[in-house]
Amino acid sequence: MSPKPLSAILKKLIRRLYLNDFPCGNGPWRPTKDDPDGIEKESIDDLLYLLRCPQSPWRHEDVSWSPQASELRELAVLEPSRLNTDFIHNYFTTLIIRGRDVLDIDSGLLKFSKLEELILSVNLISEIPTENLPSTLKVLELRANRLSSLSGLTNRPPPQLQYLSLASNSLGSHKDICHLTGRHWPQLVCLDLSDCEFQDQRSLLTALKTLPRLRTLLLKGNPFTLAPAYPGFTVDSLPQLLCLDASWISSSETCRFRGLAKMDDLIKDVASVTVSLSWLRGIPDPLMIVDKKAKFPVITYRYFISYQFLSNTSDNQGDDSESKLEAASHVTEDESISSDLQPNIERQASILDTRVSAVSTNETICEAAHLSQYTTSKLTWSDYMNLSYTLTHTVSSLGDLKRFFNQGLCLNLEEEKILSWPAAAEDVSLVKPSLTSKGKKGKKEEQVKSAPTKAKPKDKKSKCAPGLVEDPPIRRALASAQVLLQSLVQGSQRVSVVCDLRPLNADSELEVTQTQKDLERKLNGDKKEEDKKPKPGEGRSAAQRNSTTLKGKRKDTRKPDVDDPTSLSVLVQQEPVTVELCVELEKWKTASEARLITPAQNV
Repeated sequence: MSPKPLSAILKKLIRRLYLNDFPCGNGPWRPTKDDPDGIEKESIDDLLYLLRCPQSPWRHEDVSWSPQASELRELAVLEPSRLNTDFIHNYFTTLIIRGRDVLDIDSGLLKFSKLEELILSVNLISEIPTENLPSTLKVLELRANRLSSLSGLTNRPPPQLQYLSLASNSLGSHKDICHLTGRHWPQLVCLDLSDCEFQDQRSLLTALKTLPRLRTLLLKGNPFTLAPAYPGFTVDSLPQLLCLDASWISSSETCRFRGLAKMDDLIKDVASVTVSLSWLRGIPDPLMIVDKKAKFPVITYRYFISYQFLSNTSDNQGDDSESKLEAASHVTEDESISSDLQPNIERQASILDTRVSAVSTNETICEAAHLSQYTTSKLTWSDYMNLSYTLTHTVSSLGDLKRFFNQGLCLNLEEEKILSWPAAAEDVSLVKPSLTSKGKKGKKEEQVKSAPTKAKPKDKKSKCAPGLVEDPPIRRALASAQVLLQSLVQGSQRVSVVCDLRPLNADSELEVTQTQKDLERKLNGDKKEEDKKPKPGEGRSAAQRNSTTLKGKRKDTRKPDVDDPTSLSVLVQQEPVTVELCVELEKWKTASEARLITPAQNV
């Protein structure tokens, strides 16, 4: 549908009522006094039945754009002679034109001289010329249009207007606030400013105080409603209000917020958002895919949750979480150590070069989006990880915070893998402290004494631990989840959810598949070797062999075998990885609670 003026759309809708076509109008189907005897025509009741019958094709014509549309069609059956152009225009008191690509309000609307209610939501209107609005208008709804200024609406506003909806428009400047005063709207009872871009709460309420008859106000979805002072400051500043954001204001609520309007020094348009991550579970054991017979490298895995949040004026950290803006010192799996042994220093240098380029790219993205990276503490693997993460973000840019909540919070599950290698001779000499001659002598004696016990089995890792050198950590993102936070913009104070983290790519699945193939080859090779060896049951009777076979089949299926690739697949493809998240906005529940705020908190 191409954009058109309002009068052109109304003309088309009226034409589609077919007021002069059957069964309406003065056609040959209507009985008259001059009809000769014996000619049968439709009675008036039959014609009305054709309009009202549920099976009638005329009943399904679109008349939802005005309650008077269906009435006018019946009137065209009862008294068609009264229907002239002026009568039709003056008959309408309500026009509901939603989502019809109305481009502007032209002077043709003035023909509807008795119009009281005009609904123009979800259209393309960018300006409101009030000279084209009928003076009889009492309800005007302009929700979800393209309004960016109220200057045109207040030139000659309808004097009897009682309801005005400007919701979901790009309004919020100080000039717009100046047009919302009692001088322009003396009869206004209900005002809808929800989902706009107003950020200065005090200036807006100062203007709204001048509306003498204002009783109902909708403000949710504006950036300033994210501040702790809302809704208490609004309730106390506008004592004449009866309903705020579609909720009745109770007397107890009025008492709780009494006196808050006088605390100007505490009313700041700054939001305080607390992000909490309680636990993480469902990660498959990474050691299930590690070759335990290989001595080196010694592999250590750690896991953590990362997310991005708006750059803060201050961060108040709780518990022992290491949440801060990180210079992302990570490398990818593709940059891991090659299988052939090469000098450790060369490996570190090559990885460091790639790491620096990754850091610069990450920082550029964060600066462009005004976001900072935050992470939980890095924990070693367990089926249930207690994150105990709590961080309070203080954000002064409420408009950016509103857009951030509408886009949602992205949680990333990341894995950090550290490879440890035996140190070279020069590395060991640098790490170990120099010994005195006496110490060296004692050292030699200890070595001589310990020589006989050399054959005793020892833990290989503990034996090599003092001589291991760690590579830079290798990080990769395993899974992510997008958490919707629009409800915080629409008035909710808290979002608490258990998120399912979905894998970002198939790298982990490919790694598990490759490991399964390796295990299968290994098992097949071991099986061939076992076949060559004499079987322990060859010298026994058939009954004994069958008994042994049955015992072997009675395995505990609840404990999968690590060396069995089938059971490994069961372990990896278990229930999804989940994390518990809570995002909470600080809200003052009483005026006394606001008084307890320290100057350090009042940013």
